[in-house]
Amino acid sequence: MVELQNVSVTYSGGVDALNNVSLKINDGDFAFVVGSSGAGKSTMIKLLLKEIDATSGTVTVNGYNLSKLKKRKIPEFRRTLGFVFQDFRLIPSMTVYENIAFVLRVLDAPLKYIRKRVPYVISLVGLHAKTNSYPDELSGGEKQRVAVARALMNRPAVVMADEPSGSLDSQNKEELHQLFFELRKAYGQTFVIVTHDESLASMTDRTIHIIDGQIANP
Repeated sequence: MVELQNVSVTYSGGVDALNNVSLKINDGDFAFVVGSSGAGKSTMIKLLLKEIDATSGTVTVNGYNLSKLKKRKIPEFRRTLGFVFQDFRLIPSMTVYENIAFVLRVLDAPLKYIRKRVPYVISLVGLHAKTNSYPDELSGGEKQRVAVARALMNRPAVVMADEPSGSLDSQNKEELHQLFFELRKAYGQTFVIVTHDESLASMTDRTIHIIDGQIANP
């Protein structure tokens, strides 16, 4: 679950990025957060990842009260999340398999588990034929599917994506969001997808609009 209660974020200089926002996204929701550039979408993502702190109010994600979360607990909290970046952030010298396995290797997961989990997740995103390919051998849509697979590796309760289709053409954009929808339907994870593209909202069961730092439809 993701919940913001009376949350405000004021940057230096007195700029209000979020203003008294209250919002609840339930377990299993497939939610799009939509708004124009500067509306407060990036600030919300940074809050939910504990990259910044609220000026006031309470932020709760997966049972963690981020307003009170100690610094040493942040890595533990982030392991409950999956995150998909707009710019993929793949390691050029690693194959698709290695990029995805890297998530579990950092966590010192057993090799036996990695060898079982990685092929399974690769198959989920339809990239079995690209297992041994390097990032520069992939299309933009394929790179983003690798990024999605990597976000799923640790079985996160919540998957977040910040403009994940921003660098994709219209066909790959639609395919990516259909993939998100199918994964959520099959595995029940909560998806929070931040985008400026309102045309994608028709693919979800909930659309949250941010306008000038406030939620139009909580």
